[in-house]
Amino acid sequence: MNKSQDIINLPNQNAAVILSIALVLFTGFLMTRITKKCKLPDVTAYLFTGIILGPYVLNLIPDYVVTGMDFITDIASAYIAFGVGKYFKLDMLRQNGKKMIFITLMEALMAAVLTFLVMYFIFGLSLYFSLLVGAIATATSSASTMMTIRQYKAKGEMVNTILEVIALDNVIALIAFSICSAVVSQMEGGGTHSVFETFVLPVLLNILVIVVGGVCGYTLKWIISVKRTREHGLILINAVLFGVAGLCACLDVSPLLACMMMGMVYVNIRKDKKLFKDVNFFSGPIMLLFFFLSGMRLNVPMLMTAGAIGLAYFAVRIVGKYLGARLGCKMCGSSIPVRKYLGLALIPQTGVSVGLAALGQRLLPEEAGVLLTTIILSSGILYEIAGPACAKAALYLSDTIPKENK
Repeated sequence: MNKSQDIINLPNQNAAVILSIALVLFTGFLMTRITKKCKLPDVTAYLFTGIILGPYVLNLIPDYVVTGMDFITDIASAYIAFGVGKYFKLDMLRQNGKKMIFITLMEALMAAVLTFLVMYFIFGLSLYFSLLVGAIATATSSASTMMTIRQYKAKGEMVNTILEVIALDNVIALIAFSICSAVVSQMEGGGTHSVFETFVLPVLLNILVIVVGGVCGYTLKWIISVKRTREHGLILINAVLFGVAGLCACLDVSPLLACMMMGMVYVNIRKDKKLFKDVNFFSGPIMLLFFFLSGMRLNVPMLMTAGAIGLAYFAVRIVGKYLGARLGCKMCGSSIPVRKYLGLALIPQTGVSVGLAALGQRLLPEEAGVLLTTIILSSGILYEIAGPACAKAALYLSDTIPKENK
């Protein structure tokens, strides 16, 4: 019996599971009271909850509880991707589509390429590991930046560009990670698979689940009708999300692209974000548990080993985002303030990146998987500390914040 089981010392596993979840939810809430005073997002509080209750600090949660909650990763990933889909609106793309896509590709790919090169050539990490880290480096957290925009009531070209780029940014991150993970999952099999199994089959499976996600998003037009009560609407949308995530699990494919497509199709057909707000309210405890599990996966002793790699990832991604955004804006003829300061608003990275790290850990050997989550989670905490301040600086320097709110 491990230490955490001795601490809890309960007569049956059901009691341990229920009380463990209660402890996690209550501790997560208390942590938000602290991070709120530090002007940090709730995600940071949930990550710290996992670290504090995890094996390297208080060790209060039994191993079998954590192992039994592994399915939370797939469900939370489905919620995250569905939420990303709502920002991918066709009318937005028709207005500034080519320009925004180009800027986003420049800043995302610059961050991915620089990160890959540093991991593979400077630190000598495996090709598979470097590919996954590079793909994750493209993601940007919308929560911190959007919260800063709302707090200071910022408006204008800079704000519009930030929101559009962040929306497309996470789409690119999901696509890049899905492609890299498909290659990694096949190549890690030892090279015994055929070309069809290695490259063609993963692409076909991803296309299949994307089509399924699109069909489900279109179907939501009828099953989530205005006549439905909020409770029944939540039951149906969760049934669909769980079904898609379960299908993806059966096919050993990430649910990210399928659920993102579902959200994108739905928001463009219904032009209504109410369902997304309802899902956000409902998914709160699930997201807390997901980020808690991610925090528990942070191998604190490995921080010493991964210190140089983590700091390099933290710095190189910022450089890639800033230079890529500046170059993309310059080539598209964006205004000078947007060109100079857009990159500062793209620094935060939690949410999607944590989900990708959790999925990536499954694809890599145990030690490499732990190193991956250690790098992404530790740097994510640093990004959430520095990100809001950088976002505010970008808005302030671009003269986007109204004078009365400065």
